[in-house]
Amino acid sequence: MFLLYAVYGNVMTVEPEIKITSKPLSGENPIVLMGFPGSGLVGSIALQYLVEQMEFNQIGNITSKYFPPVAMMAKGVINVPVRIYENEETVAIVADIPIHPMICYEVANGIIDWLSTFPVREVATIAGIVTNEPEKRVFGVATQEEMLERITDHTVILPMGSISGIAGSVLTECKIRNIPGYGFLGETVATPDPRSAAAALNVLKVIYGLEIDIDPLLEQAEEIEATMHKLAEEVQSAEPMQKKENLPMYG
Repeated sequence: MFLLYAVYGNVMTVEPEIKITSKPLSGENPIVLMGFPGSGLVGSIALQYLVEQMEFNQIGNITSKYFPPVAMMAKGVINVPVRIYENEETVAIVADIPIHPMICYEVANGIIDWLSTFPVREVATIAGIVTNEPEKRVFGVATQEEMLERITDHTVILPMGSISGIAGSVLTECKIRNIPGYGFLGETVATPDPRSAAAALNVLKVIYGLEIDIDPLLEQAEEIEATMHKLAEEVQSAEPMQKKENLPMYG
């Protein structure tokens, strides 16, 4: 197992800000995909689906004293909230917890520090971007202008603006260190959005040649939408009664 305590150069700090416990990456020139919770949970939904469908192997975990004091659980088994997976030449870093803006730099710096010890080909972050449109487009950015040609036919290139949160911090670190980096932002709303995650996966599927079936994720989207529609109807039907019950009393 590989243990990293927030490495800066060849010096290890005594009190780690970011701790990565992992086997070394085995690929000769791997790509690294990252998905953290954000708008529509696009990144985390997309990559969790990817690692399950393509049967990635979990090789490590990321922890930090700044992460929320939460232990994730599935079917009675505890799972670390930020995990590292691998499948041949593809690495996936998947998170179940949002990263607070105050520690985005530390998390991004720690992860890219660790990745820099391997011959990583490029890094791609998957996130969501809230718009008022229902099209589920995928917007694309790159750390170098010449890299845009590769994604122009598959994404909408963002002409101007900013990318916040951990996705923005990761891309900034890639830019500074001259590591090729892409950002794929699925058009979404504030609620969990499997359709946007599916759209982002379709882009990854084409660009990286991933063999993955998106249809089950779209079926999941229909189930979530039906559940949300039912909840909305229940809320609307409950509102008149709440208003009646909340009438002021006189006398």
